[in-house]
Amino acid sequence: MLVPWNAAALATACLAALSLVMRRLRWHPARVAAPFAWEAGVILGLYAVWQKAGDLAADHVAGAAGNALWVWRVERLMHFPSELTVQRWVLPFPLVVEALNGVYAIVHVPALIVFLIWLFVRHHDAYYRWRNVGALLTFAMLAIQVVPVAPPRLLPQLGFVDTAARYHESVYGGAGLRSAQVVAAMPSVHVGWAVFIAVAVVAVSRSRRRWLILVHPALTLFAVVATANHWWLDGIVAAALVPLAVAVEAFARASWQRARTPVGVPPPAPAHLPVAAGAGEVDPP
Repeated sequence: MLVPWNAAALATACLAALSLVMRRLRWHPARVAAPFAWEAGVILGLYAVWQKAGDLAADHVAGAAGNALWVWRVERLMHFPSELTVQRWVLPFPLVVEALNGVYAIVHVPALIVFLIWLFVRHHDAYYRWRNVGALLTFAMLAIQVVPVAPPRLLPQLGFVDTAARYHESVYGGAGLRSAQVVAAMPSVHVGWAVFIAVAVVAVSRSRRRWLILVHPALTLFAVVATANHWWLDGIVAAALVPLAVAVEAFARASWQRARTPVGVPPPAPAHLPVAAGAGEVDPP
């Protein structure tokens, strides 16, 4: 169950106030915990904005089935493997299907939270950059989701099965094509967040085991397709937005740094470059 935007906004205000109070205390543990409280408030604030923006788009549901059929036809023209084939691989195995339903319903939000905590604690210098990349990615996906696209599971005429409904594991209840949340399939937030986490971990960590994180987006993509919650293109578009978000964040950060540098002041010389002997002296004529 997603936290309502107003509850997240209230928690944001409480955490911000708590952080400000703890920063003024002389008790060392409180001063250490203050940045954690502040950053938790920032994340919840971004979440509240995301949820409210989704509510504002609640009436954009018309044409979802037609748009989904258009995606289906484009995939056939591009010779994509059929999502139906993937689903039929797993349908004979109820335990596998139920596990994949669980991956879709449960994993994406806790995985993002665990990743952000790990990044804040273990790689604090890189935290703010990647937090901003994640925010840009999320809002880019939300902007595209204004165009309604139905998930495959709501097109039984093509042969798809709603596996979550079959096993009573649906996070959407009985919501169908009239729900904006249900028809926001393009792009896939599940896949977008999973690819974002994997890219950030590989970029930041120096452990040889960091490549194991690639299992996360691979499993996520398989789960959302096998359960008929997303089309291949939903995941592809979400993944393509990750490098775009990285580039936008890098451009914005560089622009901000240039704006803060006084005009006419040259950038400092790199500390690692050696200074040549006699540099700055004038040779005699």
